[in-house]
Amino acid sequence: MTTWLNTSKLKSYLQLTRPANLITAVADILAGMVIAQFLFSEYAPYWLVLSTLGLYGGGVVLNDVFDARLDAVERPERPIPGGRVPFRSAAIFGAVLLISGVVFAALLSSLSGRIALVVALLTLVYNRWAKHSVVAGPLVMGLCRGGNLLLGMSVVPLSLHSWWPLSLIPVTYISAITLVSQGEVHGGNRKSLYLAAVLYGLVHAAQLAVAFDQGNGWIALPFVLAHAWMIGIPLWKAVENPVGPLIGKAVKAGVISLIVMNAAWCVAFGYWPVAILVVLLLPLSIFLGKLFAVT
Repeated sequence: MTTWLNTSKLKSYLQLTRPANLITAVADILAGMVIAQFLFSEYAPYWLVLSTLGLYGGGVVLNDVFDARLDAVERPERPIPGGRVPFRSAAIFGAVLLISGVVFAALLSSLSGRIALVVALLTLVYNRWAKHSVVAGPLVMGLCRGGNLLLGMSVVPLSLHSWWPLSLIPVTYISAITLVSQGEVHGGNRKSLYLAAVLYGLVHAAQLAVAFDQGNGWIALPFVLAHAWMIGIPLWKAVENPVGPLIGKAVKAGVISLIVMNAAWCVAFGYWPVAILVVLLLPLSIFLGKLFAVT
């Protein structure tokens, strides 16, 4: 009986961290390292992987902490309003994860530590103030994900200076997902969904432009098209009928398919082995998405 209770409690804490989403954050780091032209034969920067797990995990845990009262009305099945995780324990858990994300990054370099600190602060800004704003919410959330790609690039500081503008692409992409997610509970409006579709299209066009510039456009094209298909079908269904459950599926597809988007970055820069590794993260993320909530 005690073992069952401990297992149940552990699952509740894991649910707060959105495990399927955590995998996509690791894919961001790998893509950032590829963009920075990191030679993976040199060493394995585990600190950055641990950092992104802490930053992303802490961010989503604190999201539920800040939304605890609202979730008690709209999503009472979640761990905090459901009583499976005490509010105070969840707040401490999220804070420890967020702080550890900054510390782990700083162990690699001061530059990585500073980027992680900015991402942590942006996470707090989103959770406390920005999330309920139609404009600020998508923008700040997008900046968090763009910062995560920069965190991966920080492994090669000189390359970071050349390629940092690419971090604006995940900013655009996550802004689109956040626009869609604003209608997840009560249903959305088609204007927001159409705008998200336009932003998705800009992201795919930008990725292909970079890939062709690097001489890998035709190889990257199948990955970009696969990503477009994964997010396009659920989004179209949500446009046809913008109700909460369909919007939730569109958001879930947008988050998990980030792995394919990151694999496209790896192929665009000619790093096939890393691209294969990133793609292999997809079934793991999908599996975890069936066990734990993604949104």
